[in-house]
Amino acid sequence: MNIISYNVRGLGRGVKWASIRRMIKTENVDMFCLQETKKELIDKTMCQSLWGDGEVCWEMQPATNTAGGILCLWSERTFKLQNKIIGHGFILLSGEWIKEALPINIVTIYSPCDIQNKRALWEQIKQLKITQNGDIWCILGDFNNIRDPAERFGTCQRESGFNSIKEFNDWIDELEVVEAPWVGRRFTWFRPNGASQSKLDRFLMSLKWLDRWPATTQITLPSNFSDHCP
Repeated sequence: MNIISYNVRGLGRGVKWASIRRMIKTENVDMFCLQETKKELIDKTMCQSLWGDGEVCWEMQPATNTAGGILCLWSERTFKLQNKIIGHGFILLSGEWIKEALPINIVTIYSPCDIQNKRALWEQIKQLKITQNGDIWCILGDFNNIRDPAERFGTCQRESGFNSIKEFNDWIDELEVVEAPWVGRRFTWFRPNGASQSKLDRFLMSLKWLDRWPATTQITLPSNFSDHCP
């Protein structure tokens, strides 16, 4: 399975749409998860244009006053959706990975920056993990949090306190997920002038996911694409 996660920082159209379409084609993508679409409305025509194929399925969380927003696109030939839960800052897709007839759960996250709303999101995801069926999980996206001071370079206004780092790592441990091995550039978020850089995007997998696909890695691709592929 090949999944791409991308904080698009405003979906817009034109050049950005074409870039996404090329990436889906060249990387043979099964699912494409976008954060920060800044779109309150997304329709079939837009999704088909992004995917480059009429046989595309999608789920979205609308932006609020052009802030935030999540969009997940996938091929109906590879993933069969059976259940979904959409909440503030996340989309959970539960279904069957058709090629191997396996039930899987995929959660796309776009986390708030402030710690109180992060905690609320973390708790929601923890409850989903407890109550939903299945033990093959992938939790991905923009977590707006680092796991170690080394994941941040330069001056940055985003919260970087040790308490936030510890809480984030404790939450990951409580979920019983681990971060897939990382290949490529160290950081996933950059200021245009390069003065600040952080690793805010990642893929977290359940042990059952890694048992099934032990070669899983996450690869930082050009143009701030973050790619995961067993």
